[in-house]
Amino acid sequence: MTQKTIIFIGIAICLLSFVFVSFLYIWLKKQNSGNAKIKSVGKLIKEGARTFLRKEYAVLAKFAAVAALVIFILLPSPVWNAGISDIFEKNLIMALAYIFGTLFSAIAGKIGIEIATNANVKTAEAAKKGIRESFLCGFRGGAVMGLAVVGSSLLGILLLFLITGNTTMLLGFSFGASSLALFAKAGGGIFTKTADISADITGKVELGIPEDDPRNPAVIADNVGDNVGDVAGMGADLFDSHVASIAAALVIASSLINSVTNITMIFCFAAIGLLCSIIGIFTSKMGKKGTPTGALNKNTYVTTGIFFILTALATWALNFSWRLWCASALGLVIGVVIGITTDYFTNDTKRPVRQVANASKTGPAFTILSGISYGFLSVLPAMVGIAVSALSAYYICAPLGEGYGMFGISVAAVGMLSIVAMIISNDAYGPIVDNARGLAEMGNLGEDVIEIADKLDSAGNTVKAITKGFAIGAAGLTVIALLGAFLSEINAAAALTGRSLISGFDVMNPLVFFGLLIGAAVPAVFSALQILGVDKNAQRMIAEIHRQFKEIDGLKEGKEGVCPDYAKCIEIATKGALKELIPAGLFAILSTMIVGFVGGVYAVGGFLVGNIISGLMLALFMSNSGGLWDNSKKYIESGNNGGKGSDAHKSAVVGDTVGDPFKDTAGPSINTQITVVSLVATLMGALFLAVSIF
Repeated sequence: MTQKTIIFIGIAICLLSFVFVSFLYIWLKKQNSGNAKIKSVGKLIKEGARTFLRKEYAVLAKFAAVAALVIFILLPSPVWNAGISDIFEKNLIMALAYIFGTLFSAIAGKIGIEIATNANVKTAEAAKKGIRESFLCGFRGGAVMGLAVVGSSLLGILLLFLITGNTTMLLGFSFGASSLALFAKAGGGIFTKTADISADITGKVELGIPEDDPRNPAVIADNVGDNVGDVAGMGADLFDSHVASIAAALVIASSLINSVTNITMIFCFAAIGLLCSIIGIFTSKMGKKGTPTGALNKNTYVTTGIFFILTALATWALNFSWRLWCASALGLVIGVVIGITTDYFTNDTKRPVRQVANASKTGPAFTILSGISYGFLSVLPAMVGIAVSALSAYYICAPLGEGYGMFGISVAAVGMLSIVAMIISNDAYGPIVDNARGLAEMGNLGEDVIEIADKLDSAGNTVKAITKGFAIGAAGLTVIALLGAFLSEINAAAALTGRSLISGFDVMNPLVFFGLLIGAAVPAVFSALQILGVDKNAQRMIAEIHRQFKEIDGLKEGKEGVCPDYAKCIEIATKGALKELIPAGLFAILSTMIVGFVGGVYAVGGFLVGNIISGLMLALFMSNSGGLWDNSKKYIESGNNGGKGSDAHKSAVVGDTVGDPFKDTAGPSINTQITVVSLVATLMGALFLAVSIF
């Protein structure tokens, strides 16, 4: 079977995913939308999400236009050094590839938001029938995001390669997806945690009112934030990782012997992964005696099993290397293992969460200390998993020939992200059922319905923590593969200019060590800028909530017909997020360029290594400790350690407000940050080779 045939089959599978998206949309639309109150609140959430996304994309469009112009002038080589034909055949295509990357990512996010803000209403209403019906609405709503993200990302890669036949151009597409994801995740994360923290502090801690009490002016902004942060933001994050893993593998494959076969295998495995996710999503249901968490985990395991079988058949039928199949399978297994270890540290049925809940009885200081300790402990298993998978994949594939060791790592990254459509479906389920729980309370659907929604929400929190661990692990393997792609691109440029080739980066080289130290510091500063953004914005919103409770007569008492000004809180969250989303991203990009032009390719190599190690550690720590604090709070709210309103509960809420920007703003954004700087370094490697101070 030829490479072109595999590409066309892959395109057909992408189109099939869009058919399933249409089916799920029609199915959801037919479900009952509930009473007038729920429809009204659901409309407020949808309009708030649309408004934020429209304003965010307007800001990002300006950034993308400037970035596309810079890419056209400088990449893959400066226009003043290129002939007219090269300017139109290479520079222009690279700039267009970048634009297409941003557009595909933006469209996937928009589709996910539209469906999620419909699915939350349907899920709340379905809870009146039972937990199984409600679960199906929530999961299928999330599945739309999963299939839209992976279908569009894979389709973009296949079409671009079919048109250009140039793997370097895929880096431009990947950079477009990554840069939009960087800002979308930062902006959505700042928005959602601004509202979440403000609602929790003023509602639960100060007034002792329920989580989604309609008297709280921040409650609608909180629900909007779940969608723009956890649906559009996380979708953009995994869109970016999926594209980057495939692009890195293809760039490395193109420099090896048997490049055509290797490139064909990458496309084949990626297409099979999407097909397996379609099958897994279509057959997903919750059994009569099952639980939401069990159903979500079963979906992942079933999809993984199907992938192993189909890729093994493809390897046998198309004569791919069994060593490369082993690397792909290993990557996926390690991804699942990382998810399981994350589950141990964040699931409220396990010891760490219960220990933190117990520590909360003695005050918020002990909530924070114990949560930080378990968060740091959680880093080791995941980092060991990434290290083992990278080392094993390298040595499994190294006997195939020169360069195959690093290619094996890139194949492991592709394998880990092969079922990413299912992972995104599970992740997007979380904010949908979280919104449904709020709608059930605001719509006065009764305690039985709220109890069902709480069970669905608890499963969503647990699975979201697992998918974040999976995403970080995948980002780890992806950026290691991108380091290999950086080396390949540098050596290709060096060969053209007659320079000596680079075999690696020796930490005893002062330029490498210079870059390593700076690269290790960037994730910490990047995280601080985002958390400070949440901090400043939340203080503004809390002041506004205090003003409304003080000035609107009868609001605090819940008098009939008295409503808060929800729009004002949405406006504060939106303005603050848009103001704060650019600085952190620009800092990461400009730092890479400065190091490159100062220290050259050796400094950038060290910079990437330091950035990867520091970034992965901080991302795992913040995501896991944040999930731990969140579920400790929920464990207490379910009636343990004093229950709602107790001192332990108030301490746990404080822990959760610290954990919120950890797990939903800074932590997952670091995934994208390390991918972006790796792509910037790879795209501009030839420039750093030609122009640097040292």
